[in-house]
Amino acid sequence: MHIVITGANRGIGKALADHYRATGAHVTGTARQPSGDLLPLDVADPLSCAALADTLTGQAVDLMICNAGIYHDKGQLLDTGYPAAMWAETFATNVTGVFLSIQALLPHLRAAPAGKIAILSSQMASHSRAPGGSYIYRASKAAALNLGRNLATDLRGDGIAVGIYHPGWVRTDMGGPEADISLDEAIDGLAQRFATLSLETTGCFLAWDGREHPY
Repeated sequence: MHIVITGANRGIGKALADHYRATGAHVTGTARQPSGDLLPLDVADPLSCAALADTLTGQAVDLMICNAGIYHDKGQLLDTGYPAAMWAETFATNVTGVFLSIQALLPHLRAAPAGKIAILSSQMASHSRAPGGSYIYRASKAAALNLGRNLATDLRGDGIAVGIYHPGWVRTDMGGPEADISLDEAIDGLAQRFATLSLETTGCFLAWDGREHPY
């Protein structure tokens, strides 16, 4: 089994890579500034996405986990914050980057017997949960959710299933020490969700523990 994970240098991405390697899977981890056995990938750069696809020439991808993301607008003030450049950078990574990296690896996913794409969104994408603040991150994750659901429709004919997931509020550098669940809990739950993803469940929006997440 070949798994590609974007943003595998820290947090959830690194933990997922470690988990799957421990199961014996072949893992290709990527990072914008790679170290060790990670491959370079800037998801917002079409040339970087194309270079990764070239590096993987001849290799099928059974599962692509779109994990790379940024959250820079935490604590911004409504009246004076949320600069245009922050909107552009966040959407380039969290939305455009998801699309470009998937687009580049479509031939590899189609080459697998039953390719799967897992997009890590967030409960902050839900329009039914609107506590305010973090406008840029919320909007970007809502866009990633919409992107995933539409990809699920268009890729069904290729036999590729697409799932969108809320990993939980996890105690990582991004989630902070006050978050609800440990990294191990999140990884175990996500791995179970990815394993059960199929054409019957394609387009799902699920939390790490299997609950259907409200849109």
